[in-house]
Amino acid sequence: MTASDMTENSPPPEQGGGTPEEEATSPPVNWWHEVRSIGLLILAVLAFHSFVAKPFYIPSESMMPVLLKGDRLVVSKFPYGWSYVSPSFHPLPFLKGRVFGHMPQRGDIVIVSPPNRREDYIKRVIGLPGDILEVRGGQVILNGKAVPQRTLRPIRIPIDGNAPCPPLQFPGARRTGAGGERYCELPVKQEVLPNGKTYLTIDMGPSALDWYGPVRVPRDHVFLMGDNRDNSADSRAPLEENGLGGPVPWEAIGGRAEFITFSLDGDSTWNPLSWLHALRSGRAGNSLRARSVTPPQ
Repeated sequence: MTASDMTENSPPPEQGGGTPEEEATSPPVNWWHEVRSIGLLILAVLAFHSFVAKPFYIPSESMMPVLLKGDRLVVSKFPYGWSYVSPSFHPLPFLKGRVFGHMPQRGDIVIVSPPNRREDYIKRVIGLPGDILEVRGGQVILNGKAVPQRTLRPIRIPIDGNAPCPPLQFPGARRTGAGGERYCELPVKQEVLPNGKTYLTIDMGPSALDWYGPVRVPRDHVFLMGDNRDNSADSRAPLEENGLGGPVPWEAIGGRAEFITFSLDGDSTWNPLSWLHALRSGRAGNSLRARSVTPPQ
């Protein structure tokens, strides 16, 4: 056999050092790499929630009329610095002080963790350190001066699954329009704080929360109240009644409410087609920063 015959009859050289079946086989999964990537993603999400911003769901009527049950909103975590309540799920015990701390302003809507509960409340800042605060017949008295109130026309809030207008909370407030629509007609007042921040409150009449104090807000503390003044477990309510038990330390403030992302009326079902109908119109994008006016002299 000649050299040329050997060359012609020899199999072609192998490409890549393996058979076609071996070349088509996928490389083994690097499970450590996959787990590490998922872990880093989870850590990034937790870090963003803890130190930048997080979503928040309104579970009650305590901040009506500005916030309704079913509202979803964004809470920024950095305006007041960071404290032991900043991490998601509040895993830390009470630690005094804040990192890059700033005191909230009057009129800010903040989330706060009560000292005896592992959950967040949402309230408005009314009193700051050194203030003497009391409530007389529903009127806030701040440093000896009544916070100005102006009675406005009643506000009408459509009745739905998340805003049922319960008679025990809003007696006599249910109304029916000419077209059969149902709504909750509530009395509102406009308050103006000394820094000019203004907002609306609901006051249904005499209640146990209409009388409080006077108290002096201690150093590094704030006094918080809900806008739905007769139905808010805030600084006026004792801890035993799930309230805040007076002024709260600024370390318990977890962030500032910024704007509403969307709102659900609570009437959706398991059917995805009902989810769009459950969106409340006109609420997405509403700012939650109290607007400013010239404070009365």
